[in-house]
Amino acid sequence: MAPRGCAGPQPPPPSPQTWVWPRKMLAMGALAGFWVLSLLTYGYLSWGQGLEEEEEGALRAQTGERLEPSVTAVSQPHLIFILADDQGFRDVGYHGSEIKTPTLDKLAAEGVKLENYYVQPICTPSRSQFITGKYQIHTGLQHSIIRPTQPNCLPLDNATLPQKLKEVGYSTHMVGKWHLGFYRKECMPTKRGFDTFFGSLLGSGDYYTHYKCDSPGMCGYDLYENDNAAWDYDNGIYSTQMYTQRVQQILASHDPRKPIFLYIAYQAVHSPLQAPGRYFEHYRSIVNINRRRYAAMLSCLDEAINNVTLALKTYGFYNNSIIIYSSDNGGQPTAGGSNWPLRGSKGTYWEGGIRAVGFVHSPLLKNKGSVCKELVHITDWYPTLISLAEGQIDESIQLDGYDVWETISEGLRSPRVDILHNIDPIYTKAKNGSWAAGYGIWNTAIQSAIRVQHWKLLTGNPGYSDWVPPQSFSNLGPNRWHNERITLSTGKSVWLFNITADPYERVDLSSRYPGIVKQLLRRLSQFNKTAVPVRYPPKDPRSNPRLNGGVWGPWYKEESKQRKPSKKKAEKKQRKSKMKKQQQKERSFPNCHSGISHG
Repeated sequence: MAPRGCAGPQPPPPSPQTWVWPRKMLAMGALAGFWVLSLLTYGYLSWGQGLEEEEEGALRAQTGERLEPSVTAVSQPHLIFILADDQGFRDVGYHGSEIKTPTLDKLAAEGVKLENYYVQPICTPSRSQFITGKYQIHTGLQHSIIRPTQPNCLPLDNATLPQKLKEVGYSTHMVGKWHLGFYRKECMPTKRGFDTFFGSLLGSGDYYTHYKCDSPGMCGYDLYENDNAAWDYDNGIYSTQMYTQRVQQILASHDPRKPIFLYIAYQAVHSPLQAPGRYFEHYRSIVNINRRRYAAMLSCLDEAINNVTLALKTYGFYNNSIIIYSSDNGGQPTAGGSNWPLRGSKGTYWEGGIRAVGFVHSPLLKNKGSVCKELVHITDWYPTLISLAEGQIDESIQLDGYDVWETISEGLRSPRVDILHNIDPIYTKAKNGSWAAGYGIWNTAIQSAIRVQHWKLLTGNPGYSDWVPPQSFSNLGPNRWHNERITLSTGKSVWLFNITADPYERVDLSSRYPGIVKQLLRRLSQFNKTAVPVRYPPKDPRSNPRLNGGVWGPWYKEESKQRKPSKKKAEKKQRKSKMKKQQQKERSFPNCHSGISHG
C-alpha cells in the first residue's frame, strides 16, 4: 500500500490517455522525492521565503527544468482556481486560527485578501454559481444539493466557464470534487467543457478507499478518470495527495506557452475527518478530537497547495498565472470547523454559512499585499476569468456575476452592490411567517436572504443561528457546547442587519427600520419573478451502484423513456386494463354478473 502522506515519494503511474512525456515523469519522481527530503530536513511548519527559494533552486537542479522568462510571454494568463471544501471563516492562520496554514497565509499576504467575499451555504450551489455565473434561482438548483440518487444535474443549456475558455484556446482540466450531477453522460465534467477530469462525482466519500454509501445498500466506488471509473487508483492513497500529484503531472506535461485553466476542487476538509498520521503531531494540545482531525486535514491541504505553487514555478507557469483560492461554504462546527466570530454554520444564511475565506495571488496584480473589502461573490469569477482570458460573453446570457478584476487588482469600487443569497420556495416553511409579516410584499414563511449595500435581510428559517466560539465543542456531546445559545422569539420570521457595522449579526434592526425592510422585500419579489422552477426530482432506484458494476456513475438512458411499446404489447396492456376494470366493477357490484365464467 502506498504511504498516506500529502507529499508521497512517487506519483502513481499516469494513464496513457493523459501522459506522453516520459522525461517529465522522471522529473515528477525527482520532485516528489525532493519534497520528502525537504520535509525531513527543514520541517514543514518553518517554511519561509529563504527556504522557498532554496527548495526551488534544488528542485530545478534535480529535475533539469529551467524557468524561461520567454515562456510567460503569452497574453492570456494561466488560471488556477482552488476550491476548498467546508473550510470555516476562522480556519486560516491570518484569521486568527490555531491551525497552522503558512502557505495560505503567505500567498494571501503577497496577493489580495478578499474580506467581503461571499459564497453559498452548501456544496452544489456554490459550485454551480462558480461555473455558470448565475444565481441558483436561474438554474433551478435553489434547493439543497444534488443527491447521488437523483436524476438531476447542472442544466445542460448553461454555457460553463471551461466551455467559454476553450473557445479562446485554453486547455481545461478539472481535478477533485464535481458534485454537479452525473445521472446522464451529458452531465459529466468532460461533457461540460473539461478536456480531462480526475476526481469524484459525489459530495463526499472515504479519503483512502474513495467509496461512498448514500444509504444502506446504496454503496459504490467514486473515483473517475475522464468518463470511466479509475480502478487503477484504488490503492489507498489519501485524496489530497492523489489530487496534488495529478495537478503536478498536468503541469509537467503542458506547454506553458499555451494558456491553461486548472480547476482544483479538493475534497478536504469535508467530513469524514481523515488525515495521514504525521499531521496530528502539531495539534496534540487540541482536546476536541474532531477539531484535532480537522486541523491535521487542513495542514495537509496547506502543504498540498504549497506543492501546487512550487510546480507552477518549476514548469514555467507562475509568472503569468492567476491563483484564486476559495472555500465553498462556511465550516461545520460539529465536524471540526470554526466560523468564529461569525454567526451560524454551514447550511445557513447567517454570515458563518456564506462569508468565505478567499484571496487572489498573482504576479499580475497591481496592488499586491492589499486587502479588498469591496463586495465580491462567487458568481463574479465567471465573467472575471472570461474577461482575463480575452473571451466573449454573449449579451443574451443573463449573468448574475460581475467582472471584478479591477476591483481586486487596482482597488477600484466593486460594480456589485447587492447579492441574492437565495430564495428557496420548498425549504421547510417558517411556522410564524406570513404575508402580513412581510407587509403584503413577501411571504416571510419562505427561506430567503438578500444583501443590498450595507443591509442584509433574512426571512423564513435561516438555519442554526448560534455563535460557536473556538474549541467549544467537547467530546461529551452537545449538552453544554457554549454560552452563546439564543432562543428565537416567537413569531420571528424577518431579520435585518447592517452587516458593515455589525458583521456578527448581533443586533436585529427590522423593527427599527421598517422602511428598509420593505425596500429589501420588494427587491426579493423582483428577483423571484425571474426564478425558474426548482429542479429536485425524487430518488431513482436505477442509480444504485449495484446495477452499475459497483460504481457511482451515469445510469439514465433517454431512449428507454422514449421507446414506444410494440403493437402486440399495447394490445396486451389494453386487454389487461379492461380485465382490471371489469373485476373492479364486479367487486363494487357483487350482485351483478358479467358473461365471464368463474369455473
